[in-house]
Amino acid sequence: MTTKIHMLADALGRPLRLIVTAGQVGDITQAPALLEGQTAEAVLADKAYDSNAFRATIAAMGAAAVIPSNRTRKIIIPHDVAAYKHRNRIERCFNRLKHFRRFATRYDRRALHFKGFVQLAAAMTWLR
Repeated sequence: MTTKIHMLADALGRPLRLIVTAGQVGDITQAPALLEGQTAEAVLADKAYDSNAFRATIAAMGAAAVIPSNRTRKIIIPHDVAAYKHRNRIERCFNRLKHFRRFATRYDRRALHFKGFVQLAAAMTWLR
């Protein structure tokens, strides 16, 4: 079975929260759990996270949703394009984790072992 990492990163691209799920689990299903207990001025995410329920969760936090609208949306919701350019920081965070061969190749068979290593690798990226 494949695994998937869902990650929340701060403004500097450092991992804050990680959730490991089965590979077929959609990104939007884990988004509220990632934001639980967090505070922010804005939440940046890609089109996979565009849903009314998730936008309501972000609004309840008192943050702005910087999420481009999905093509299937009838009424396009505008987003701050300048702020959205900073979304690459989460991609950089994933790329730093991929420097660890064990993470990049998903070497561990058990999800529990994989999650343990991912947490260790994430902690190590904070030291840089």
